[in-house]
Amino acid sequence: MTLTRTSRAPARFADLIAAEWIKTRSLRSTWWTIALTGLFVIGSAAVSALADHRNLASAGTNMRGPTGFLPFDAFPQAGYLTLMLVAGGAGAITVVSEYSSGLIRTTTVAVPARGAVVLAKATVTAALWTAVGTAVATASFLVSQAILNGQHAGVPLTHSGVPRALVASALLAPVCALTGLGLGALIRHSAATMATCAFTLLMLPTVFSQSKRWSADIGHAMVVTAWKRLVQNWQPDPGSRMFAATVSGSWTVYALWPLIAVAVAVLVVRNRDV
Repeated sequence: MTLTRTSRAPARFADLIAAEWIKTRSLRSTWWTIALTGLFVIGSAAVSALADHRNLASAGTNMRGPTGFLPFDAFPQAGYLTLMLVAGGAGAITVVSEYSSGLIRTTTVAVPARGAVVLAKATVTAALWTAVGTAVATASFLVSQAILNGQHAGVPLTHSGVPRALVASALLAPVCALTGLGLGALIRHSAATMATCAFTLLMLPTVFSQSKRWSADIGHAMVVTAWKRLVQNWQPDPGSRMFAATVSGSWTVYALWPLIAVAVAVLVVRNRDV
């Protein structure tokens, strides 16, 4: 009897991305979550713009142009803080759900290169939430400016400061999603990961004061602080005793959080048992 030995080619990175995408899109909860979150953010921008629309209507007809901060009705904190929380939680679930269901054992048997699996998850997560963030930020801006146009106070996409605010708001979702992914790989328990994600992204920045240099420096390293600075078009008050974040520093924060989170996730998954 002759035995035939067959060998299986290792999975390519493109195959891992395709597998992760199938896992993500096959969950109906993914699309419901994205749809409801997007509607809430856009609705928050519409409510903010309607409030300024009424203020402008009651102020009279002497408005000669848009007030400097009116374009930023498109970026209300209530909407975007919710987007941060949802994106962070969704990013964490991509890792935590596999540990809680035991699927991670099957995954690691099929693909021994655990680091590649994590990078595939990060790629799909970043792409999905970048698309979501871009759609939501653009729709929020267009809806809010359409409402303000009723008082001739709307501005185009090319208005000073608007492109930067749009890019920062679009990237906020993937930054938070990848941060959640890193926390999920580190903690691996659903409830603890969600609590840590909410605390890190939303609650921790409120602890630090802007009136002391050391405290302000730590606060400026937070994602939400960086986003607030990037959507702010006006310069800090020179007479203020508060320490304001810089634009370049805020972009650096945007780059470092996801990079560190993914690096931690790869390192942890490689060196831990499943």
